[in-house]
Amino acid sequence: MVNSVTPESNTALHNPVLNGTKNTLMVLAGVALITASAKITVPFWPVPMTLQTMAIMAIAVATGPRMAVATLLAYLAAGAAGLPVFAGTPERGIGIAYMMGPTGGYLAGYLVAAGLVGALARGRSAVGQFAVMMVGMVPVYLLGLAGLSAFVPSEKVVALGFTPFILGDILKIALVAVGFAAIRHLKSLNKAA
Repeated sequence: MVNSVTPESNTALHNPVLNGTKNTLMVLAGVALITASAKITVPFWPVPMTLQTMAIMAIAVATGPRMAVATLLAYLAAGAAGLPVFAGTPERGIGIAYMMGPTGGYLAGYLVAAGLVGALARGRSAVGQFAVMMVGMVPVYLLGLAGLSAFVPSEKVVALGFTPFILGDILKIALVAVGFAAIRHLKSLNKAA
């Protein structure tokens, strides 16, 4: 049985207070997810990795550009305010000082990637989403390496800021793409039932 939209239910769907509350909760949940993912270290070769890239890409694919960018802006604002939301905080510093450090460019790149991936990934197949997320990593690495170059000799930037991380990022992005494909498949099975 299909439920029709009544004027009362239509009003509830377009209630700005409810929508604002829902969006705020989604952003806060996203910030919590990114924070948790930044704190989880997974043993990997050649260096241990966090799950931050995976969380940011999943949020971008799931929510679209507007919510993904809002979530990243809230995450960056929390970090700038001194909350220990970033990988390595508070041990390696907090706030603006941390953001201006060697990993600050990567944080800016994540913001760009969230908008880019959020805008381009929706409605694509798993392979298409994987490709979009890999394209989204371009600004992460470009801005990240540019920021890192202020702290390390130029001949070591790629060796320290790209080479150890690209394999892990490819794996994390593949897991996000496969995860969303599995969700789509389960939804289609549920609709068919």
